[in-house]
Amino acid sequence: MSHRSHLCTIVVDVPADDHAATARFWGEATGKPQRELSYPEFHGARLHESLSILVQRLGDGAPRVHLDLHTDDIGAEVARLEALGAEVLEHHDDWTIMADPAGLQFCVVKAPEGSLESPDVTEWP
Repeated sequence: MSHRSHLCTIVVDVPADDHAATARFWGEATGKPQRELSYPEFHGARLHESLSILVQRLGDGAPRVHLDLHTDDIGAEVARLEALGAEVLEHHDDWTIMADPAGLQFCVVKAPEGSLESPDVTEWP
């Protein structure tokens, strides 16, 4: 059975003290003002039809950037990425945290209904 996925979000993870200034910076740097999303720890903007930037306030940890891949089948996408050399770090209900072969973290996220209709979505066998 096939599944679909695509690179959806560039996530800028920052400590709480830097969240407001970082969201303001990336809004001005991209020309796409960051707005508060469903949860106050997230501010984001759509860069174009199928790519967003998200500034995420961390509870702890150092600042970093990670990528989110959205998919209609987390299990299939995780298995595909493991076969390419990625490693699972944590499973959650609607996302899985993984590391690429160099150890850089990224997330595989359950795509919102209807969000995998753009031309840049890849269908995997």
